[in-house]
Parts: sequence; C-alpha cells; structure tokens
Amino acid sequence: MITIYDWFGYEMSIQERYRSIKQAGFDGVLMWWSEGFGRNDYRSGPRIAREAGLFIENIHTPFQVKENLWLDNLNGESAADCYLQCVADCAEFEIPTMVVHLPDEDNTNSTLVLDIINRIAEKAEQLGVNVALENLWNFTTLAYILEQVDSLRIGFCYDCAHHYRYCPGDDLLSMYGSRLMALHLHDNCGDATHRLPFDGTIDWSVAMKKITETGYSGPTAIEAMNWGYEDLSEDKFLFEAFERAKRLETLRLTK
Repeated sequence: MITIYDWFGYEMSIQERYRSIKQAGFDGVLMWWSEGFGRNDYRSGPRIAREAGLFIENIHTPFQVKENLWLDNLNGESAADCYLQCVADCAEFEIPTMVVHLPDEDNTNSTLVLDIINRIAEKAEQLGVNVALENLWNFTTLAYILEQVDSLRIGFCYDCAHHYRYCPGDDLLSMYGSRLMALHLHDNCGDATHRLPFDGTIDWSVAMKKITETGYSGPTAIEAMNWGYEDLSEDKFLFEAFERAKRLETLRLTK
C-alpha cells in the first residue's frame, strides 16, 4: 500500500486533488486536519477522499499550537483541547491514527506536557485511536514522552528526513521501532527536507532495511512537497512521487 500527504503543494480544489492522487496510483492519503494552508472545510475531506477511492491512513494535527502545550494557562488548555478534539474526530470519521508534533525542547515544561499527553492517551484508549508522535529537532522531548507514557495508543511517527537532518547519530528505529505507527518518507538535501525520495542524501537501501526490521506493516507513506519542483505540473509531480514510492516499496520488501 502506498500513500501520500494530501497537501503536497499546488493550488487545486480538494476534489481535483484527490482525483489526481488516485489517478497517479496512490491507495490512500495522509490528511492535513485544520483550516490552515487554505484547507477551509477540512472536515469534508474524508468523504471526498473516499468518494475518489482513497483510504485515509492518518491525519496530521495542527502543529501551530504545539508550543502552547507547555503553558499553564488558557492557551495551554486550548492546545490540549485541540488535540483531544482531534482524537474525537478520528473516531467520528473512522480514521485510525493522528500524528502530533511535540513542543521545542527549550520551551518544554515536561511535567505539564506529560500530563496533557496522558490525558490524550486516556481518550485515545477510550475511542480506539492511535497517537503517533513525530520526530523533529526536539528528540529529547520525544524520547521523554515515549519513555514515560505507558499506553499502547501512544507511539511513534518516523520522519526519515528529519532523522537524518537533526539527529543522524541516534538509531531512532532501533529505539522506538516497536512503537512505530506511521511513516513520513521524504529526502534530506543539506538544509532542505521534503524532497522526493532519491533526490537527496539519504541512503534509501539502508533506511528501508531499518524500517523493515521493525516489523512495521503499514503503508509506504510519502511526505514530499513541490518545493523546488515548481517546473512540474501537479500530475507530473504525483507521477514522480508514486514512481519513487514504488522503488521504496521494493527496497522495503527485499529481505
């Protein structure tokens, strides 16, 4: 199974976007979940995606509020409510997983953030939703939460380009591969991420072998953006993304 992040760039109607994704060969989508990035009526997205013949692998929750998670005030409570609502939305729209960014390390009140994640975990357990915490530059925060929260509903979203850019010396998949719930596959090119796979510095034979070794059986999920590919049409970009994904899938299935 091969999926792609649905807000990969280009100005398109949501109907055109999902039709084009399906026509390129993708099986499903990772869905941005807020009105940001011009999404507007994002809650109609699941219906439109399914009408196009796509399944919804997960939603990406709003990262704009993540820094408020460490605040012991109304802004902090509002951020917690945002993520708790995302859990409820996943259950309502029958979406199995949500991806979450944690606060930056310099701003983290770890005790407060831990309390909020435990509240999210409790609701996720009640509603049967997976919460996948994504690795960014704030590896210390991610490690702390994964090691402190004892819930089968709190796991790991592995972003390969973030890994190779921000903490290449840490073997994240050996550490947290048993809790892997989602993938974000895109390439790292110096100070730029979200490139199409094979257009950067990542050794994909090594990266996919490490993913295979975790036993993860979910989709091969592309999170590339059209940044630097503006000369490609929407359909050409999607075709390239799907072809690269098929190459990754082959590497992943090669023992």
